[in-house]
Amino acid sequence: MKLKALLVDDEVNILKNLKMVIPWDNLGIELIGTARNGEQALEVARSMQPQLILCDIRMPVMDGIQFLGALREFDTKAEVIMMTGYQDFSYVRSVIRYEVKDYILKPIDYEELVETIKRLAEGLRERTIEQHSIQQEWKHVFNLAHEKVLYDQLIDLGGANSRPFLKQNEMDGDHMAFAMMLVDVADYSKRERSWDEKERKLWNFAIHNILQENLLNIGVSYSVIQVRSGEWCVLIERSLPDIYNREQCLEWAQKLHHAVESYLRLNIRIALHPSEVSLKQLAKTYKSLQRSLNLSPTANTSVILSEKVRGNADTSQQLWDRIEEMVTGLKRCERRRTEIALKELNDSFRLLPETSFERVAPILHYLCIHLLREMRAMDVISREEEHAIWSQIDQHHGIRETLLVINRLVDQSLESVMKKKTSDVFMLSARDYIDRNLSTELSIDVIAEYLGISGSYFSLLFKQHFGETFVEYVTKQRMEMAKSLLSLSDKSVTQVGQMVGYAERRYFTRVFSKYTGMLPSEFRERQQNQTGAEMPAWANHEV
Repeated sequence: MKLKALLVDDEVNILKNLKMVIPWDNLGIELIGTARNGEQALEVARSMQPQLILCDIRMPVMDGIQFLGALREFDTKAEVIMMTGYQDFSYVRSVIRYEVKDYILKPIDYEELVETIKRLAEGLRERTIEQHSIQQEWKHVFNLAHEKVLYDQLIDLGGANSRPFLKQNEMDGDHMAFAMMLVDVADYSKRERSWDEKERKLWNFAIHNILQENLLNIGVSYSVIQVRSGEWCVLIERSLPDIYNREQCLEWAQKLHHAVESYLRLNIRIALHPSEVSLKQLAKTYKSLQRSLNLSPTANTSVILSEKVRGNADTSQQLWDRIEEMVTGLKRCERRRTEIALKELNDSFRLLPETSFERVAPILHYLCIHLLREMRAMDVISREEEHAIWSQIDQHHGIRETLLVINRLVDQSLESVMKKKTSDVFMLSARDYIDRNLSTELSIDVIAEYLGISGSYFSLLFKQHFGETFVEYVTKQRMEMAKSLLSLSDKSVTQVGQMVGYAERRYFTRVFSKYTGMLPSEFRERQQNQTGAEMPAWANHEV
């Protein structure tokens, strides 16, 4: 990291000697200018912001002490070395309050000065790196809290009476607005059944990163929140009174659809809300977008504008309300609420003749998909149990038979949810967060803060639940993802390391070698020689 230095002295010969004798380039320092008095030095300091300043005490117009006092009014971090004669040393005591780092006596011992500058430069770099790290950590925690507010608003689990943790320029949630899209993998239930757990994580990881990268390239302030597996809510922040531009939002949605389709060869569907959405409207709009993706006559198109479902609106709305009430009851672990909603749903269907099945089939089919995906998200059903249920659904063609399956499914969900301990719910949330953030800074404190518990309690619960420490678990997940990326992509080792959370190639290589017994390049070569498989299109894209 190159540092900037400023020289201040009224003697021209001293300035020349300082410029020529000190090996600035070797010390990694750029000499940005010189000044003959304090006034000139202040102008340079304001415009160039040097980190290191060598300054004489005795100067005309404005002396060194006056310069320091004025400097500290706008810059408290620059390191200052004062140059003074023996006769002025007692005078130097008055600059102590200005945090002068060192003093050099005239005539100058240049060897001593070089060592002093070298020492101060090393300290400056260390502090800069530390401050950057702290800033990044705070930024991550801040964004994490902001994302959690949005997530809580989306799923609307109740009990959110506290003031949301919003960004500094959005302290009043009433002044926040979003362009809102819901991204869903087309035919996800069928695709998910064909993927094993490793493939499911890899595909979700790839889609999430492509969405983020393309939104970053668009140059908008955004949040990509994975609500559940195969489903993302994209929130593009709008500061009121910005005018909502529907055509622009449709263009953004088309770009996202094209990016995923081009690089993953995977079809997604995107529902776009036709107007801006406030913070308080997120949950309602989220459900509306879900409904549009599954029940709209245009649901098979790549990008649709969310509209109220037309045709049989009364019946559809009643059935949909029962579905949502039932799912909300399951999420909140409210047995009575869930059972009442299920009974009302059954009563609604019993009033329909068999001949009406074709008309309500899309709703019933979505109910199955919705319930199964929510159950997987809540970790109350295994993959084997899910496949068995799908087999039953595929075999039945009547409303009543399908309703029997749904009733058994809800009963099973209720029992599983009620048995779950609070600690299990915490660990489910922790696992989900780790899966979605492998490429970012992960620590016990960050996730404990996310869950709202202490770091020590989190560590205890994690070890009890997963049978290994947090670091061991995260390392394993990152290494398994790295193995997949090395096998399926032509990304460099450095890029793969960064994608799974390791900024430095050397450290990533060391951890990977310890985990697999091979260098990343050796692992890639062995895997590709064994499979000889063609790389998927997305593998050549910077996700």
